[in-house]
Amino acid sequence: MTTGHVDRRTFVKGTLAQAAALGLGGAHLAAEPLEPPPTPRPAYDGPNVIIVRFGGGVRRRETIDPQHTYSPFMRHELVRRGTLLTDVQISETTRVKDKDVKVATSHGEGTLNILTGGYDQYLGLSRRDPNHDEARLFDGRFEARRPTLFEYFRSAYDIPAHQALLINGEDRTDEEFYSFSNHHLFGVRYRCSVLSLYRFKCHLLRQQVRAGDFTGKRLQKKQKQLTELESLDYRRTDDTRQGPAIEAFWKRWRLHYGDSGLVNPRGDGLLTELAVRAIRQLRPRLMMINYNDPDYVHWGNMTHYTRAIARIDQGITRLVETCDADAEYRNNTLFVIVPDCGRDSNRYMSVPCQHHFNSKSSREIFALLLGPGVGRGRLVDKSVQQIDIAPTVGRLMGMRTAHVEGSPLAEVMA
Repeated sequence: MTTGHVDRRTFVKGTLAQAAALGLGGAHLAAEPLEPPPTPRPAYDGPNVIIVRFGGGVRRRETIDPQHTYSPFMRHELVRRGTLLTDVQISETTRVKDKDVKVATSHGEGTLNILTGGYDQYLGLSRRDPNHDEARLFDGRFEARRPTLFEYFRSAYDIPAHQALLINGEDRTDEEFYSFSNHHLFGVRYRCSVLSLYRFKCHLLRQQVRAGDFTGKRLQKKQKQLTELESLDYRRTDDTRQGPAIEAFWKRWRLHYGDSGLVNPRGDGLLTELAVRAIRQLRPRLMMINYNDPDYVHWGNMTHYTRAIARIDQGITRLVETCDADAEYRNNTLFVIVPDCGRDSNRYMSVPCQHHFNSKSSREIFALLLGPGVGRGRLVDKSVQQIDIAPTVGRLMGMRTAHVEGSPLAEVMA
């Protein structure tokens, strides 16, 4: 076992004695160190990496089919700069504790498949604990058993937390806490930082309370709102602060957009804005953006889905243009674009494009990689697995991903 790694259980036990030192009644665990222990680690000199979860679940027809795509920049422009894997699959089953279990085709599971390079049977908090008083049909409060790419990265190289970023949507609070695994050699000390509207709301309320902006009953109401927001952290190990670099990011965000929430972009437009500002202000070396608006097709309107795909394409366009205009990112950024899951292609369903029924097309996705080390202008129709993405990224970044289930894709390499 490597000596500098501290598992989450041991680390949390060591911080319990400090819990009373927290503000707001000490209800949260005490602040943990934002940085790993001072184990010597080399500087990272590989490419910047931006993983785009083309999320909310999308079909190949509306994304990579050149005749029907709503993502023209990705399909017609970016493909020329990289390698398009046209037949990426999500396995139907995986082996867990000597049993074959079904692999779910949904957002949280797909995100962790991409991040960990392995399939698993993910059970949310209410399904893991029969005594839990909250039953949720779609409980996405998952904890990965395999390390994430962020943990591999920060354990291998001298990377501060604010340069390993997860950009998360406002409607996916569960996914706020996919920032680290339960693996005993990795875990919370190597977590990534998270940018999201949820994180800004927490920052804003803390700042307002500390500044004395509220008094009397209004102060009590705001303190209650803050407590409720922080209680969404089901893992109970995140620091109530995010470190000086992230705090400064939110202060600049507040100066620009104000406090109302009526000025800043929403939906996937918000994620693009957060990512572009992060590139300019935080200089991330590894960043994942969890787009999700196509999932609004669950309301039953197909245009919610197709417009959302176009919105993601516009976001990708802006991200690529931002990197191309920046000397440190230009020609030194690996883009990895991959959906969390597919969607149903049954024309006779009353609500189109579902993904929870584990149909064949909900397991059919794609991946586009472009940047340093990737072949240009390639279309690869060989069938590969979603979990092959993580080891491929690891190979291109020059780091070991020892606990993945997938394999690096030689077809992608230049």
